[in-house]
Amino acid sequence: MAKAYARWAPVYDLVFGAVFERGRMASIEAAEKIGGRILDVGVGTGISLPDYSRSIRLVGVDYSEPMLRKAQERVIEQRLSNVEVLAVMDAKHLAFPDASFDAVVAQYVITAVPEPEAALDEFARVLKPGGEIILINHIGAEAGFRRAFERGFSPVARRLGWRPEFPWARLAHWAEAKPGVRLIERRPMPPLGHFSLIRFGKDRPAQAGTTASAVAGA
Repeated sequence: MAKAYARWAPVYDLVFGAVFERGRMASIEAAEKIGGRILDVGVGTGISLPDYSRSIRLVGVDYSEPMLRKAQERVIEQRLSNVEVLAVMDAKHLAFPDASFDAVVAQYVITAVPEPEAALDEFARVLKPGGEIILINHIGAEAGFRRAFERGFSPVARRLGWRPEFPWARLAHWAEAKPGVRLIERRPMPPLGHFSLIRFGKDRPAQAGTTASAVAGA
């Protein structure tokens, strides 16, 4: 995957900038409603960084060093002082303490990583209680012509670092099995609903006094 994205780095913005723009902006809008400190996983060339409000503190990580070099150039050129750090990092081994971020954003990432459930576990770990994991991604069709096409195209797509047949069930099962995590929203996005905005919330721990009052009331 690192080799695939190293090849994409010089032309990524030109090829995918317009195609993915609606999804990127939707995920940024969702993150800004939370505010605070946001982790952008798979920040790539940093194409989304200038679109965040300057009041948002940003940390960006990516597995591809060539992508991050372009992101760092963008931060310097556009004087994005709200970007705290950009770092090469594996999504399933995030070098941050527990509960470090108010939101974790991953744009077009989760279906590309080799172990998506492990990556989601890390997102949940570094997320503060009350925060959100915000994903924008292609989800494989469950039936029809698009499903057949995605399966046929899969061998080629994998060499490019994509996994077009990725099923929604994997994300749903992860959330169901993860204590304290719940699905907030799954919304189809353009073009033609091929992509989805997905939001998972991390519950705040129940207060001891609240729990006691509930038991007493029962």
